[in-house]
Amino acid sequence: MNITIISVGKIKEKYLKDAIEEYSKRLKRYCKLDIVELSDEKTPDNASKKEELQIKAKEGEAILKQIKENMFVIALDLKGKMISSEDLAFFIEDLGIKGESNLAFVIGGSLGLSQEVLERANYKLCFSKMTFPHQLFRVMLLEQVYRGFRIIKGEPYHK
Repeated sequence: MNITIISVGKIKEKYLKDAIEEYSKRLKRYCKLDIVELSDEKTPDNASKKEELQIKAKEGEAILKQIKENMFVIALDLKGKMISSEDLAFFIEDLGIKGESNLAFVIGGSLGLSQEVLERANYKLCFSKMTFPHQLFRVMLLEQVYRGFRIIKGEPYHK
């Protein structure tokens, strides 16, 4: 299985880079992983709704350029469906069985994802109603994908 993480925003903190590297290394046993890091647009303080939409649209264009036609796109969105770790594992496994072997998880910038990206998504996933920094969220996503593969393979890790 090929998994691509398309994420807006650069990782600056060493501890987050280390965690991403660790989970990327662990995932090599289960899938081909590609992480695409896109620049985020600067959001001025007190940005108007129009400015926010323009920023999301610009980030969205960059995201859409990274999505290949054969990818099953999973957008990380606060309005998406919340599922358990087990359900995510079975969802990934089921996609593989159905021949969807190119998955793309999309993490937006601080303002979220553009409408165009959400419309391209095949599935919208929500981890929590809480808001997380998108840099930290990349680590959380990788951990859950890793946990999912461990569950699929019946290997110890998940408790």
